[in-house]
Amino acid sequence: MKTIALFGGTGQTGKEFLQQALAKNYQIKALVRTPAKVTKISPDLEVITGDVLNLEDVHRTIAGTDIVVSLFGHGKGSPEWLQTTGTENILAAMEEYQVSRIISLSGGGLPYEKDRPKFPDKVIRFIMKVAVPRVLNDAIRHAEVLKNSDVTWTIVRGPQLTNEPKRGEYRIGWVGVNAGTKLGRADLADFILRLVEHKGYDNQMPFVSY
Repeated sequence: MKTIALFGGTGQTGKEFLQQALAKNYQIKALVRTPAKVTKISPDLEVITGDVLNLEDVHRTIAGTDIVVSLFGHGKGSPEWLQTTGTENILAAMEEYQVSRIISLSGGGLPYEKDRPKFPDKVIRFIMKVAVPRVLNDAIRHAEVLKNSDVTWTIVRGPQLTNEPKRGEYRIGWVGVNAGTKLGRADLADFILRLVEHKGYDNQMPFVSY
């Protein structure tokens, strides 16, 4: 069973992923800034207090793991290039410890060559460019960092996320291609966990939705 280095495990999607991964007996090393936010206790979980922007903390998290799952993102007051800088730190540690795969979470606003955005998708992307340009620009740059690296990466993208119960059924496509407008975080976490074992989307940016 693989040992997962987890970043962003206290976010809403991260908590779902952590719960599902532990239920399937994965070993997890999770880097968190506030350990009190980790509500799950398990002998298979090692909680490391620190910050993804601190290279030493990232090294401690990735040492002895097999795959990286990166679910952290912007919050109130986050640095402008949070995802990019954090990803650069992760990649440096992956090289040091010879970890070759990373799954990173982003949003549907992040463009990809296989997308065929319809009018509503174009409206959402325009709104993001105007309303949250820092988040979108950071997502784009973090994707470029991954593409230019030597690791095997997958960037998982999703639409508007909800907290509804897990359905266990969803579509995997591209923006505007076999895609819907909503997805439950529990099902998003389910897909990410499936990717830990299955490599069908290596070096791609699938869009997951209902």
